[in-house]
Amino acid sequence: MFNMINGKLENSTEELEQLLAPLENGNVDLSFFEKLWQSFLDYVPTLILAIVIYLVGCILNKVVLKLLGKGLEKSRLDKTVHEFIKSTVKIVLFGFIIVIVLTVLGIPMTSIITVIGSAGIAIGLALQSSLSNVAGGVIVLMGKNFKVGDYVCINGDEGTVAEISVICTKIITVDNKAIYIPNGTVSNAVVTNYTQERTRRVDLVFGISYDNDVKKAISVINNVLAENSKVLVDPSPFVHISAFSSSSVDITVRAWTESANYWDVYFALLQDIKEAFDKNDIVIPYNQIDVHMIENK
Repeated sequence: MFNMINGKLENSTEELEQLLAPLENGNVDLSFFEKLWQSFLDYVPTLILAIVIYLVGCILNKVVLKLLGKGLEKSRLDKTVHEFIKSTVKIVLFGFIIVIVLTVLGIPMTSIITVIGSAGIAIGLALQSSLSNVAGGVIVLMGKNFKVGDYVCINGDEGTVAEISVICTKIITVDNKAIYIPNGTVSNAVVTNYTQERTRRVDLVFGISYDNDVKKAISVINNVLAENSKVLVDPSPFVHISAFSSSSVDITVRAWTESANYWDVYFALLQDIKEAFDKNDIVIPYNQIDVHMIENK
């Protein structure tokens, strides 16, 4: 029994010596993970260089865009084109930075071109609507139907054009809401531009009682128009009877003004004409119904 145990111990000692022999000779092979770690350590300088190039590229991108913005402000180009140019340059510069970083990381240029080509096809198919918006933005800029600062109506949304970017057009409503409309929609929509022309006509209708003197009412309205400095003399205002309604004689007023003064003139005429009617005992009647009673005999 003792000889059996002693034999087993001798065998175990021999196996242990065989396992420790490579360590004593210094010829042990690195494991997979050790090799991976060593490869990572060797790659760290390249990785750090790529990160530095990316960060520096982003900083230079911002500097270039800032200088470009100042240059565009001094140029004769319309402000509408400024944001579109800056957006396009930003995308191009960012793509250039990515290509440089991938090259530094050791990815072959042929592989980069292949990936970009494949990605371009895939992105083009996936982002057809976005690409149509880009094309729409080009059409909007070339068409010059409106520019930044114009008051427009696009598909029922009214507001002042604040920005025309690569993808969408931003308008600000009168109650200070921002609406972003895709350029693809804008290029195919019916656009009403209220400020493109220098002048604009204010149309109002006033109903007076059948008991009032129509000539006097027209004279009162003309006096109010003459006193308002923002109402243009040429073209001259139009004040005439336009209809005999069930409860009133309707007088149509058409006055021209500068486009920028439209709403000021609109609300001022409403208030001033009402006050002038009150001073001259001209009544704006409510809807009335005359009822005739017939007695049965």
